[in-house]
Amino acid sequence: MTFRIATATAALALMTGAAQAEYSITILHTNDFHSRFEPISAYDSTCGEEDNANGECFGGWARLVNVIKDAQERNENTLLVDGGDQFQGTLFYTYYKGKLAAEMMNSLGYDGMTVGNHEFDDGPEVLQSFAQTIDFPILMSNADLSSEPLLSDVIQKSVIVEKNGERIGMIGLTPVDTDELASPGPNVVFTDPSEAVQGEVDRLQGEGVNKIIVLSHSSYRVDQMVAENTTGVDVIVGGHSNTLLGDMDGAEGPYPTMVGDTAIVQAYAYGKYLGELNVTFDDDGNVTEASGAPILIDAAFAEDEAVVSRIQEAAAPLNEIRNEVVAETATEIVGVREDCRARECQMGNLIADAMLDRVADQGIDVALQNGGGIRASIDAGEVTMGEVLTVLPFQNTLSTFEVTGETLLAALENGVSQYEEGAGRFPQVAGMTFTVDPAAEVGSRVSEVMIGGEPVDSAATYGVVSNNYVRNGGDGYSMFVDAANAYDYGPDLADVTAEYMAEQGAYEPYTDGRITVAGE
Repeated sequence: MTFRIATATAALALMTGAAQAEYSITILHTNDFHSRFEPISAYDSTCGEEDNANGECFGGWARLVNVIKDAQERNENTLLVDGGDQFQGTLFYTYYKGKLAAEMMNSLGYDGMTVGNHEFDDGPEVLQSFAQTIDFPILMSNADLSSEPLLSDVIQKSVIVEKNGERIGMIGLTPVDTDELASPGPNVVFTDPSEAVQGEVDRLQGEGVNKIIVLSHSSYRVDQMVAENTTGVDVIVGGHSNTLLGDMDGAEGPYPTMVGDTAIVQAYAYGKYLGELNVTFDDDGNVTEASGAPILIDAAFAEDEAVVSRIQEAAAPLNEIRNEVVAETATEIVGVREDCRARECQMGNLIADAMLDRVADQGIDVALQNGGGIRASIDAGEVTMGEVLTVLPFQNTLSTFEVTGETLLAALENGVSQYEEGAGRFPQVAGMTFTVDPAAEVGSRVSEVMIGGEPVDSAATYGVVSNNYVRNGGDGYSMFVDAANAYDYGPDLADVTAEYMAEQGAYEPYTDGRITVAGE
């Protein structure tokens, strides 16, 4: 599908002609925070106190509070929203689940958020508790919750909020493949995003609402598709793909990205940026101007002392675990999503090697780790358990099983099937090599698969080690669900990785060509 994307930078005039009355609002937005309540390093992992004192850190809730307050003081009329995935990513989530996120979001007075796939990581129960604790609506239009009593009364498809005398409709979206990405349970049925949004737009317009914002945890690509396939949507506040928009280095598109008359924004992830979009509507609800930029939350912004104290208090039970030095690395171990979801990466090699090493005496031939399960890099020097847990926060356990070579080939094809989207199913491997051609048709992208130095035999049986999420069909690996001799209750993957590193002395990160990407 071809999207009509306008690429103007600052203020973008969309319509001409005088309006009877103008209405302006500033949309402040976050997305994919992933429990990064403390400042983060340049590698998106926890930043040490000394580095923070030296001004080398970003984000953290204590800075975010002041950045939002500053934006609210500069702009007369504001809306504060979140694009999903507040859950998961650090020990704060492991220990508190959604309780700390609810407390912090309530303190800032969010106006609404959408459900991210990670909000389902611990099933409907934890999401229900979070939804019952927050003081603002949590939204998801593209899911049938009628058979899930835990959620049917606490999550809405859309909501109308009033700001400065005007009614604004907000609609939520979550990934249509959330049942593959998380643990929503059998009672939640996800539906097409464009159809779901259009249904809510029509309903809201029927109630006289002509200013409509979609909070979409669906990816930059899907947001453009939704904008193309719907009418009446003025703004889409995105998430899920951790996309940075703007005119800075590393940005994937303009801020806002215009598809037709719809302004699309997203603000990377982990609380490193606050999105600030200024929108002006005419009296008929048409967007006449949309401009803004993400604000980099660096050391130029002071930390709120009361919030620093509260986060330190919340961190106290976690410190004994995360401050333990478990290994050492000679140089940075790169684990950024741009690498680990698209090619062989250093962190992927480390994790896959650690998995295979752990079960080498069990007749296991290959290891496969989903790139989306790798959440951060680790800088050079001492490695703490907290850093390892930031890389591998999901409490996944080692799974061993047996499949045929044919099934293994199908798994690799699944892993590269959404290559252009940077999907988390991209496979990091050990004990095998393969070539991927992203330009080939889906289902025919993988070639030259070698296991133990020999071409893969489709009829042969191979022992595989992965994590319990992948083995049970996560990230589209449904071909593993019925695997023979499956055992999902091995040690925690983070523990396995930490122990493997400890055995290496000063670990030397590396890549060795086990994955070849055609054209690179």
